[in-house]
Amino acid sequence: MNDSLEVAVVGAGPAGIGTAVALERLDVDYAVLERDRIGASFRSWPEEMRLLTPSFPANAFGVRDLNAVTVDTSPALALDCEHPTGKQYAEYLEAIAEFHELPVETGIDVKSVAPRRGGETEEFVLETDEGATRARYVVWAAGQYQYPSSGALEGATQGVHVANVDSWAEYATRASSTESAGTNGIAADGAGAVAETVSDVAVVGGAESGIDAALGLAEAGRSVTVLDDEGTWQFRSPDPSEVLSPRTNERLETALEDGAPIELVADARVAGIEREEGDGYVVTTTDGDRVRSRAPPVLATGFEGSLAVVDDLFAFDGELPDLTDRDESTETPGLFLAGPQVAHNDQQFCFIYKFRQRFAVVAEELGERLGVDTDPLEAYREKRMVLEDLDCCEPDYCDC
Repeated sequence: MNDSLEVAVVGAGPAGIGTAVALERLDVDYAVLERDRIGASFRSWPEEMRLLTPSFPANAFGVRDLNAVTVDTSPALALDCEHPTGKQYAEYLEAIAEFHELPVETGIDVKSVAPRRGGETEEFVLETDEGATRARYVVWAAGQYQYPSSGALEGATQGVHVANVDSWAEYATRASSTESAGTNGIAADGAGAVAETVSDVAVVGGAESGIDAALGLAEAGRSVTVLDDEGTWQFRSPDPSEVLSPRTNERLETALEDGAPIELVADARVAGIEREEGDGYVVTTTDGDRVRSRAPPVLATGFEGSLAVVDDLFAFDGELPDLTDRDESTETPGLFLAGPQVAHNDQQFCFIYKFRQRFAVVAEELGERLGVDTDPLEAYREKRMVLEDLDCCEPDYCDC
């Protein structure tokens, strides 16, 4: 591992690889530090999960593939599919790194980043499990999907987070039971009053990953109850980061029309999970409602995000990091952010087609500070992979 760099990029997902390709166009000494392997978060997806945004090989017509991280590649063309699996997309990222001979150092877990000031040059010290390395600038591109979160859910260890499921078909076998009716039902007490909903699998959380889990389990023949405190599936918005994507919504509506054993329960805030004597689990809401799950409940409760490692180096406007118009921390000069946690005007650049438009912005700023020629980055502007006018990011609607 290089013990002294001009720029250290942390993370080798789409944000890290995309930023590295932009830096590769410049005369900059940099390296990408990755604790696992390229595209590790995508490799951990359930095998049935696919990218929401479609890939189209439209480069020849001047339109970038929505899932591309460079100006001249197309996952659709490289992978010959429209909605890649996580493993396929990781292979696309790996191919880019190999083609551009990017200096990616895998197996390097960055434990902390500390600014060190004094002398002629300010720099950062990155403590890793392989020792310390110094860098004048740091681009934090570690993503947000390697840190599963269950929030404050009591008994969360009784469930299984979606990030820890390899396949919904395989998981469905855990829901098999001699007492299973195969569809959702109601269990009654001795007096005939409704006591609880019975399901093969309870899913906590009804956003993208929760609905994807429900669809995968239902396709494998299991009954599913989805509990969500808002009921995301009920709403529509021009920004798919706030509601179900059109693809997921279409899949859900088709499944329900075809009689899929999926029950959607809105306004259900889950309080805890308990293991029953023998087989089975009980999920309880704050209103006292109960859902019995024959298999360990699935937690689609989100992720903490990698900023937890360096959150003391960022100021926050609510839950979002406060950044300059060049995606630099307002709290720690020299520290930049790339990826789905970039936010401006209360809007997150949460999809690849959004945050990729900032790779060249960060690279250009670094190149100018390091005194190198940044003209090669004009190709990003020519091919419309740069977003600099942040006025488009309005709280009520996001054009980006």
